[in-house]
Amino acid sequence: GLGDVAAIRALSPLPGTERELRSIADILGPGRAVLHLGPEATETRVRAADLSDVAIIAFATHGLVAGELQGLAEPALVLTPPDMPTAEDDGLLTASEASALTLNADWVILSACNTAAGDGTPGATGLSGLARAFLFAGARSMLVSHWPVRDDVAAQLTARTLALMDENPQLGRARALQSAMIEVIEDTADRTRAHPATWAPFVIVGEGG
Repeated sequence: GLGDVAAIRALSPLPGTERELRSIADILGPGRAVLHLGPEATETRVRAADLSDVAIIAFATHGLVAGELQGLAEPALVLTPPDMPTAEDDGLLTASEASALTLNADWVILSACNTAAGDGTPGATGLSGLARAFLFAGARSMLVSHWPVRDDVAAQLTARTLALMDENPQLGRARALQSAMIEVIEDTADRTRAHPATWAPFVIVGEGG
């Protein structure tokens, strides 16, 4: 079935996601980043885009597991829904729709809750949902999460990981993420960030170098 547009619009706001994506764009620099925010961040735009030569693809949004919305049978990323849902655009990029994309990305960042979850079938293993879908579509590496994330911490982790890699291209994704996590843990301005619940959900799948 189609996504419930009213339920999608009723999801809690994520004020840190726009800042996160703008920070990533600033790190990549002019000519290397294209932003799609708010009304432009639609399923139609994602599915119609030529992503075959994009090196880094980042989503900062809600990640849903199967059953989290009425009728949702598989994991999905939330995008800006249309006024009226259609088969081509109902505001949800599901795992099966993601697997049909054509990618050649070094890294796909899914900065959202539960993006490492299973595909929703009984007994499904972790990483069998969105993570496997994007790998099937052509991503060589992914950053995904095992449980709900704080959007402020997610923003810091993704931006700092990319910044560290930009400063030292030899560092590799896994080492850069580790260093960004250590910065979160040692943040004396907000000691709640030191708890593993805030930084530990994120893992790299695929090529970590």
